[in-house]
Amino acid sequence: MSIAPTVASPRDLEAEQLRDAERFEQAVAQYLAGEIEEDVFRVMRLNNGIYGQRQGGTNQMIRIKLPAGSITPEQFDTMAHISETYSRGWGHITTRQNIQFHFVELRDTPKVMRELAAVQLTSREACGDTVRNVMGCHLAGACPHEVLDITPWAEATFRTFVRNPLGQRLPRKFKVNFSGCSTDCGQAMFNDVGVIAVTRTNEDGTTEAGFRVYIAGGLGATPHPALALEEFTSREDLLPTIEALLRVFEQEGNRENKLRARMKWLVDQIGIEELRRRVLKQRHLLPASAVWPGGIPEEVQKLGDAPAGIASDGNASAVGQGVAVNFLPTDPFERWVAASVVRGTANGTVSAIAYAPLGDITTEQFRALASIQREFAADVRLSNRQNVVFRGLTDAQLRPLYDRLIAIDMATPGAELARDVVSCPGADTCNLAVTQSRGLASAIGETLEEEGLAEVGGVRVNISGCTNSCGQHHASDIGFFGAERRAHGQPAPGYQMLLGGYVGEEQIHFGEKALRVPAKNAAEAAARVVRRFNEERQPGEQFRAWMERVGGVSAIAEQLRDLDHFPTPDENPDYYVDYGETGPYVAEVGASECAT
Repeated sequence: MSIAPTVASPRDLEAEQLRDAERFEQAVAQYLAGEIEEDVFRVMRLNNGIYGQRQGGTNQMIRIKLPAGSITPEQFDTMAHISETYSRGWGHITTRQNIQFHFVELRDTPKVMRELAAVQLTSREACGDTVRNVMGCHLAGACPHEVLDITPWAEATFRTFVRNPLGQRLPRKFKVNFSGCSTDCGQAMFNDVGVIAVTRTNEDGTTEAGFRVYIAGGLGATPHPALALEEFTSREDLLPTIEALLRVFEQEGNRENKLRARMKWLVDQIGIEELRRRVLKQRHLLPASAVWPGGIPEEVQKLGDAPAGIASDGNASAVGQGVAVNFLPTDPFERWVAASVVRGTANGTVSAIAYAPLGDITTEQFRALASIQREFAADVRLSNRQNVVFRGLTDAQLRPLYDRLIAIDMATPGAELARDVVSCPGADTCNLAVTQSRGLASAIGETLEEEGLAEVGGVRVNISGCTNSCGQHHASDIGFFGAERRAHGQPAPGYQMLLGGYVGEEQIHFGEKALRVPAKNAAEAAARVVRRFNEERQPGEQFRAWMERVGGVSAIAEQLRDLDHFPTPDENPDYYVDYGETGPYVAEVGASECAT
């Protein structure tokens, strides 16, 4: 493409967020005065990243976008202030690299929006039928295996589509993820648009870095693997390609049935070949649009996208799902290094992961993380496994960092270990959840600790409180989703267990159903599988390969059948009370507000 890109004036994101806050403050006043109808206000609220809670009334969750999970010390400080002033004293890292706060009073949400503006953040389109937070690999720019640093590309995509008229009333939400290499730590393979940096060899023998764009993936109750749009997409064509996809989705998505409105359903509706044809036709015509998004984006020109590259000594850490962690040292610091440090970038720096159980960070921890980031002059990202990653470190900084993390209880070896259980918010706050998934996540963690299995490497456990897969249960080695059960004439909390989910190497395997278990037996089910895997796997063997070698999901499930049993309410009433609850279990489901 020889046409020069249209270069707009730099956008003032702070001013745009302040205008959003002012408009929304007026809308809140009108809504509370009965001047705006509920269905109209709901769209306004969601498009500003504000989501209702199951508690009803004016309790709200506010979700904050962090493109590619990037965060600064000033932003950490703002999170601390929001958590103690407007919320419950803590915030939550989501599986999409957002931070969200619960129990925020509706009247206070415009104040929060203004505070976000002051540190160049926004909640705009973090919820609703919009372009959601643009995700990226948490090691982008520091990964020893990457082809390109996708950080500026994620930022450019965010800036192009936030508040873009194309994305304000989509048929359904639209998710974009970036990965810098085929390892796919950014989880491109189950999103509406998944972008993976790749190379191709040109006719003159030169090697060109660009992208392979995957489309129409999704999880939810009906998971769908993303499919390649074309073999190679040039850097100049990437943003036009994403815009073309967005335009086709906006025009062709199902607006009559929200349950079949995601982009993945277009594959069923018109077929992948026809979908590809329409997208490429849209891209071909985009140079004639009023604002053509082609060329190398300003953010990429300014920041550069050169890969980190492999260290000269070749000492590059393995990354991605299924990485085994070998604990040879007994010293606590050395164990943390073995599990939580990634080495191998060209400039000799290292990255280290601070463990945040269930993705929760307290006010005090937010402030401490800001102080640590300043002290070590580190780049920081949030991971899709709900942890905090310090990058650009030296070996000499690891011990001082470890000591600082010990002081705030974030130095437990957690990355890629069994104890790092991921969960959605569940019935604690979500209208759609039928079980307390966070309670089960804590129970699994405690059981693994008690049985000496918490530091088994290469196995991921993910939990969702319903079928919608906000906790990404389909894509983990061991997955659970909540379901109402009935036993002895009474309702009871239960879970469907899945095994063998995997994302990596430009492929995805969704977990296969193993068996259903009572909620109070799910932790033991997870522990038994982790124990078998730890005892039986061969050196370097990944979970899915082990599962298939020992007879598949049915063979593993057969040894868990005794756990699918409910005692009578008289024998053990705990089976009829969910985690963290005091009364009998009731599956209460409210109206969907597109939570994930």
